[in-house]
Amino acid sequence: MNSTPAANRPHIVLAGKCNAGKSSLINSLTGRNLAIVSDTKGTTTDPVSKSMELLPFGPVVFVDTAGLDDRGELGAKRTASAAAAISTADLVVYVVNGSEADAEDLAFIRHHRERVLQQNGADVIVAATFAEQSDALPVSAKIDELTRLGVGVYPVSNITQKGVPALKEAIIGKLTSRRATEPTLLQHMVKEFQLVMLIVPIDLEAPAGRLILPQVQTIREILDSDAATIVVKEREVDWVLSQLQRAPDLAITDSQVVLKACGSVPESIPLTTFSILFSRYKGDLATFVRGVRAIDTLRNADRVLLTESCAHHAHCDDIARVKIPRWLRQYTGKELDITVTSGAFPEDIASYSLIIHCGGCMATRATMHARLDEATSFGIPVTNYGVAISYLQGVLDRVLKPFAAELDLWAPAPAPTSEPAAAPALAR
Repeated sequence: MNSTPAANRPHIVLAGKCNAGKSSLINSLTGRNLAIVSDTKGTTTDPVSKSMELLPFGPVVFVDTAGLDDRGELGAKRTASAAAAISTADLVVYVVNGSEADAEDLAFIRHHRERVLQQNGADVIVAATFAEQSDALPVSAKIDELTRLGVGVYPVSNITQKGVPALKEAIIGKLTSRRATEPTLLQHMVKEFQLVMLIVPIDLEAPAGRLILPQVQTIREILDSDAATIVVKEREVDWVLSQLQRAPDLAITDSQVVLKACGSVPESIPLTTFSILFSRYKGDLATFVRGVRAIDTLRNADRVLLTESCAHHAHCDDIARVKIPRWLRQYTGKELDITVTSGAFPEDIASYSLIIHCGGCMATRATMHARLDEATSFGIPVTNYGVAISYLQGVLDRVLKPFAAELDLWAPAPAPTSEPAAAPALAR
C-alpha cells in the first residue's frame, strides 16, 4: 500500500447553491479538470471525491457536491446527498457568488456551521467567487455579515486564479489545527523500544498476498513510535512466546481469534483487538462499551443492524453475515431479526434495538461520529464488531484492560439472574 487511504485523509467538502462556482473552484484548487463545469443548474449530482496532495499539508480528499437549493423530487435527493457529505466533512468550504450572496446563503452557512461544529468539531469557511474585477470583497451586505459572525471569507476568481493561493493557505491552516487535536491509533499505548505482538489469522477472509488495512496501519504506527513488532498467526503464539527473551509489552489480535489469543497470551501481557483500537480511534470506545450491554436485553423479533462502512465481497463464513449473527443467537437464545448493510448508513434506523458497527477502518472519524450522533438521537445503543465479539466470547474485561484509565465510567455487568448460553466457539 503506497498511498494514504481516503479514510485517513481529511475531507474538504465544497458546498453552496447551484451555479455558485463549486466545480470551477475544485478545479482551481486541484489544478486539474476534475469536475464538469457548466452554466446549467444541477450539473453536479452525486458528491464527487478526488484524493490529492495539498502541499505542504499532505494527502486530502476534495468533495464536490450538488447545489443546496436544488429543487424538485430529484433535487431533494441531491441536496440530501450534499448534506450527508457536509455532515462528515473535516472542513466545509461554502462557495457563494460574492455579489449575489443572500439570506438563503446566510441561513445555509449558519445551519451547516453549527451542525459540523457540534458533530465533529469541523469548521466552515467561505469562498466568494467571481472576484475577477477587484481585490476587494464583492459588494454584498451578507458577506459583511459573515465576517462579523467570525466566518473567514476569501474572494477568489476561477478565471484569473486570484485569491486561490490565499484560500489554499486558509484550508491548510484549518486542517493543520484540526490534526493537532486528533488522536492516533495507538495513543498512550506504545513507547520507544517496546515490543508489540500482532496476532493475525490467515483464513478465507484474509486477502491473498497482503495484510488488511488495520494491520498495516498498526504496524506503521508502531514503527513511527520507534517500537518493534512481531507478526504471528494465532496457532504459533505459544511457540513464539517461548522463543522470546522478554515478553511483549502489548498484544493485539484479530477479533475472530480473540478467544484463542486470550488463552495463549499470559494475563501479564496487555491484550486488545484491532477492531477495538479502531473503535477508539475512529469512534468513541466508551459509547461502544456501554452499547454492548443492550445484547442482554434483546427479545425475540428485535431488530439488530450490523453495518459496515465499506462494500466488499462476502465470503461463505463472512463475519457480519454469518459469524456475528450466529454468535448473537447462540448467546441470547433469541430469534432476532438481523439486517446487514455495507457502504452507506441506512436512512431509517429508528426501528432497530441495537446497532453493531464495523471497526470503521475505511471510514473517516467524522463519518463515524456522524453515525453515532444519529443513533444517539434515536436513543439506539451502538456497539462495535470487536467489542461485541469479545463480549459474546466472555473476554471483554480482558481486552479492555489497556484502556482502564479511559473507561472510568465502565463497570463489569452485574451477574445474570439466569444461566446464560455457553459462549460459542469460533469456527475456523
